Amino acid sequence: MTLSTVLLQFLTGLSAASALFLVGSGLSLIFGVTRIVNFAHGSFYMLGLYGAVAVVGWFGTSPLGFWSGVLLAALLVALIGALLEMFVLRRLYAAPELYQLLATFALVLIIKDVALALWGPEDLLGPKAPGMKGAILVLGKPFPSYDVFLIFVGPAVLAALWLLLTRTRWGLLVRAATQDREMVGALGVNQQWLFTSVFALGTFLAALGGALQMPHEPANLSLDLALIGEAFVVVVVGGMGSVLGAFVAAVLIAFVKAACIAAGSIDVFGTPFPLSKLTLVAEFLVMAVVLVWRPWGLFGKPQGAVRGTAAIEAPLRALPRRWKVAGLAGLLLLLLVPLLQGAAPYAVVLMIDVLIAVLFATSLHFVMGPAGLHSFGHAAYFGLGAYGAALCLKAWLLPMELALLLGPLAATLAALLFGWFCVRLSGVYLAMLTLAFAQIVWAVVFQWDGLTGGSNGMVGIWPAPWLAGKTALYLVTLLFTVAGCALLARLLQAPLGLALRAGRDSPLRAHAIGIDVARLQWLAFVIAGSIAGLAGALFAFAKGTISPETLGVAKSVDGLVMVLLGGVQTLSGPWAGAALFTWLQDTVMRQTDYWRALLGATMLALVLLFPLGVAGGLRRIFLKEPA
Repeated sequence: MTLSTVLLQFLTGLSAASALFLVGSGLSLIFGVTRIVNFAHGSFYMLGLYGAVAVVGWFGTSPLGFWSGVLLAALLVALIGALLEMFVLRRLYAAPELYQLLATFALVLIIKDVALALWGPEDLLGPKAPGMKGAILVLGKPFPSYDVFLIFVGPAVLAALWLLLTRTRWGLLVRAATQDREMVGALGVNQQWLFTSVFALGTFLAALGGALQMPHEPANLSLDLALIGEAFVVVVVGGMGSVLGAFVAAVLIAFVKAACIAAGSIDVFGTPFPLSKLTLVAEFLVMAVVLVWRPWGLFGKPQGAVRGTAAIEAPLRALPRRWKVAGLAGLLLLLLVPLLQGAAPYAVVLMIDVLIAVLFATSLHFVMGPAGLHSFGHAAYFGLGAYGAALCLKAWLLPMELALLLGPLAATLAALLFGWFCVRLSGVYLAMLTLAFAQIVWAVVFQWDGLTGGSNGMVGIWPAPWLAGKTALYLVTLLFTVAGCALLARLLQAPLGLALRAGRDSPLRAHAIGIDVARLQWLAFVIAGSIAGLAGALFAFAKGTISPETLGVAKSVDGLVMVLLGGVQTLSGPWAGAALFTWLQDTVMRQTDYWRALLGATMLALVLLFPLGVAGGLRRIFLKEPA
């Protein structure tokens, strides 16, 4: 590979870093002041690109029409962001941070379907930037003129933000609020308008980053979730709340990706391995290395990784006798579901999906609730359990019964390895490290064609003949689900559960009385990963086919939604949340093409009505006690 080709790869990476910095800097500002983990930030990037295509189409492709269209599109999206902050998110500032995350994910679903209704499902191509349609020569190779322009956009925006944050009173208030929001409010500053202005600025930067990509890529509906992962990586690697850190992280990640492409192929243990394959997870590899080495990010502050920042929650109380009787009656009804096979055969299929979702959500709740470990990558263990069972059956020709039991071992081993690193972090840094490990696992599965089938997945994963009927499969799934949920519930009431909650609520006191908090959390991580792997193994035999999406980000987000929808502070929360989410998703999808918006609106309404989750809210209403 020639020097000119390598240089072009790095210059291309620099141009891509500008857009990533714009999105990351906006996300960093929003989190630094409002403490909201804004999942909808990628949606604003998507709206900025769609809006730019539409506005420039109205104004024309003259220089004035193009650049005013880009700016106006970003301003309109910033206005939308400000309105959403004022009328939706402002109502949730007193709610736990994870429920704010759930609300922003609901906004992702709503915004996606709004874009679908306005612009349709097809990709939209925008015009080229006037006056920048040509290329310049770099060591004899052409390099697009517009990419040269983008290389300078990032530093220019960084300089503007530095001046705004260091040379204005508004910037002083923003920096003060990043350090201590309560003190800023005590000094008489109107926090609501400060939050709104910061959210609008962050939204403007994300939309501007999208609008500037108009000559590069078409506007499409998959941009929101595709970009939000990279944006979170930039913010976490740079350090939460640091604009300079976001810029350095964006450049670093762009350079690492360019290096992977430029290096071509090298021999690994005598086998050619194309480094370009690492571009799928380059940013997550960088994030994993940085967080293991420097848990608070390159420019973050050490106190960002301190433990024990979660609010102390009420102890888990045993349910009254009448509720236990109602639970036994519900279990009896579940045993009678197969009787519907003749009248409503789809009901049995749906209930199998519900039971698997309940087991998956309960395993996630075990580490999120009692252990206080917020995971954004729990689907990795679900998917590893599914692939482990499939490989035992297809590749190693083991009986289905043995494959079902051995398959989750893959998830157990992964949780044992990843958990050792993860339990040493907390908060957003912990969540993002779990996401990094999950994406690395996804990339391995996606690209290992010889073993996992690659992007095509694996098919023909059928249960044993005695489980071929839906009734038998349902009863086996019910047995494993009830056993798994009962085991986790028992552990929460045992000394292990009490010690986990002590380490979550007051780690210093827990250490003082001899509790090894990190070791217990590591154990909880492994237990939760194993149960998630069991749910994945059941899923593989229930569906007969699996694909890399089984352990993708979307599946992890589904698990988060299930737990938060039901409530983190109750044992029954993940059961109710998983059943409700699965039923809503199945029902709404069959009713309308805009099922995401309807599902998102339902989730948003439930978050506003039940800020502690459905189960937590009902407990507070009917038992007259804290959830």
